[in-house]
Amino acid sequence: MDLTGPFFSARIREPEKPGGYGSLTLQIGGSMERKIRKVAVLGSGVMGATIAAHLANVGVPSIMLDIVPPKLTPEEEKKGLTFKDAAVRNRFAVTAKQNLLRMRPAALAIPEFASLIETGNFEDHLGRLAEVDWIIEVVVENLKIKQDLFKKVAAARKPGTITSTNTSGIPLKDIAADMDLEFKQHFLGTHFFNPPRYMKLLEIITLPETLPEVVAFMARFGEKVLGKGIVYAKDTPNFIANRIGIFGMLYLMKAMEEEGYSIEEVDAITGPAMGRPRSAAFGTTDLVGLDTFVHVAKNIYENVPRDEMREIFKPPDFVQKMLERGWLGNKSGQGFYKRVKTEAGKEKLVLDYRTLEYHPSQKIKFPSLDAAKAASGPQKARALVYADDRAGKFAWKITSESLRYAAQRIPEIADDVYNLDNAMKWGFNWEAGPFESWDALGVEESVARMKKEGKPIPPLVQTLLDKGKKSFYQKKDGQLSFFDLKTGDYRKVPENPAVILLPSLKERNKLVKSNAGASLVDLGDGVACLEFHTYMNAIGQEIIEMIHESLRVVERDFVGLVIGNHAERFSVGANLLMLVGEIVKSNWAGIEAAIKAIQDAMMAMKYFEKPIVAAPHGMTLGGGCEVCLSSHRIVAALETYMGQVEIGVGLLPGAAGNKEVYLRCIEGIPDGVNVDL
Repeated sequence: MDLTGPFFSARIREPEKPGGYGSLTLQIGGSMERKIRKVAVLGSGVMGATIAAHLANVGVPSIMLDIVPPKLTPEEEKKGLTFKDAAVRNRFAVTAKQNLLRMRPAALAIPEFASLIETGNFEDHLGRLAEVDWIIEVVVENLKIKQDLFKKVAAARKPGTITSTNTSGIPLKDIAADMDLEFKQHFLGTHFFNPPRYMKLLEIITLPETLPEVVAFMARFGEKVLGKGIVYAKDTPNFIANRIGIFGMLYLMKAMEEEGYSIEEVDAITGPAMGRPRSAAFGTTDLVGLDTFVHVAKNIYENVPRDEMREIFKPPDFVQKMLERGWLGNKSGQGFYKRVKTEAGKEKLVLDYRTLEYHPSQKIKFPSLDAAKAASGPQKARALVYADDRAGKFAWKITSESLRYAAQRIPEIADDVYNLDNAMKWGFNWEAGPFESWDALGVEESVARMKKEGKPIPPLVQTLLDKGKKSFYQKKDGQLSFFDLKTGDYRKVPENPAVILLPSLKERNKLVKSNAGASLVDLGDGVACLEFHTYMNAIGQEIIEMIHESLRVVERDFVGLVIGNHAERFSVGANLLMLVGEIVKSNWAGIEAAIKAIQDAMMAMKYFEKPIVAAPHGMTLGGGCEVCLSSHRIVAALETYMGQVEIGVGLLPGAAGNKEVYLRCIEGIPDGVNVDL
């Protein structure tokens, strides 16, 4: 149950007045109090517009400004419009707002939230900056353009207004070089990852002059209101996530060429088997856009003259040839992959980077990939990286180099391993950060192999081993600590009192009851939590039994019950494989008993005398949806995808969900009023 994100009640609320449920008031240092009621977003490109959309998603109004267009469109000329007309002058921002309604994946939680975004232009509306509490710049990555804009912002903003840049790589010290002390004290970098609604990472970068209370407030606002994972980065080229991620991708390309691997082979290795997204290395680059990827790589290369691996940031020749041909990835219709229509439907083709010709994608099989997919936890990484087959050798080559590079960047780009690991998990959707992965591989074992191969060991790693430590992280009494290079010892991971970590509570002897499918955990303050932990949290007999047992225990020992978990999916519903098995066996009596058991559990919840609150997130389907409908209140994460999907497999909802939806439809209708449902 992650309590850091923006949460909404079971009923979707309409946008409130400025400073509504999205605002945050925070008192700092006993005297200073801040509140963000309205934001100015400077720039209406994809990032600017989607940042404004995410502000709207959490109830924060914004005014989105952009330049006045340099010329009229043919349509504007036909209508007789001139540069005096607002429709022309605000065109870029207005069009960007309209495009938000068509974006996929959706930038807005519901279309109505677009009403929280006002539009305007830099020439006519900069005076309105005095109305806002936060100004975020999201214009083109050009130093002079940013500097010129901020000079105008400085003249229009009211003193003390927090002002930030979303630059992905231009040093803050250069952007704010000509600004006065008061401006610098309230200036920082707030680097969102695209798309802002869905990517958790928010990198915060500061100047030496930035006030600590400003940093503390924006970190709290980013976490509490925007639902972001906060990482503190240093003012270095492309900060943390892109510096490490782009290096890893470019080194991977170099190794692929040197060792003669295909794009299909590399993506088979660098996907879920390695704890990375299904899109894997080249699929992810197609999503991001090859032009964006190369732009970031170029910026890093030009600004890291002392980086020992600087030459890696020069993209290979085949990438340059792809750029020249406009093969940018998904945005251009083809990149490393493309889909073509055939008589059988659509076929996925993959690029041969040697010939720049496409061919049908082949399924790749290696024993180590099967072993990695079958393993869990630390054994997953070990099964692949230490394997002796073709996949294992490549995985070791790219992993060992990425680990060494990440270690070499401490403390250059981040103060500690904890911030760097979080940056990669939240910014690139890795299951584990570099140093968590290193622990899984075994630091001593992997370093011994690196030394045998003649690879230099970074000072951070050598210091760790010299101090007699064997891992970057350790856990004691439920408290996680990381190795801190400054002190040469372990330092506790900061704990957020608003976040409840169920594994930590279990390690502190707060487990009340448990079986193979679910656990009851004491959250404190008289509240218990029912946690599902089956595969994809499918609801089977064990969970049903634990629902009944939890109600018995809560009735006796607690004041209320929360139903929540940390899994990627709250629950995908009933275990249909079990149901299919019973159908095959014609065990109709068993099926009827199973349906009655889950219906009885839902009714027991609905009429339970103490409050039950469901905290769904992610996929909340079928029986998972019915668990929520049978609870007394729902506190849902913004990214909750809830519904009764049984009809898709030819079934009716079996745990009273259809009845609960019907009751909600007629709720509030006065007696005697006929309504056609």
